[in-house]
Amino acid sequence: MDAANLLTQIEAAIEALLTGGAQSYSIGTRSVTKLDLKSLFEERRMLQTEVQRSSGGSGAFTLAKMGRRR
Repeated sequence: MDAANLLTQIEAAIEALLTGGAQSYSIGTRSVTKLDLKSLFEERRMLQTEVQRSSGGSGAFTLAKMGRRR
């Protein structure tokens, strides 16, 4: 899987956690823990850099547009 596709998946995982998704859960004696937001943000930053470099970007700066859910 290429960096752009991974970036899309990371962004979807971040959005899921920010909109009420469970970071970890338990059923009976089994428990599942997904990646935490800090790890997802770090991975996203690395993938954004990789995608930018592969598309010929200079890497000087990145503009992020963030909005709030209404």
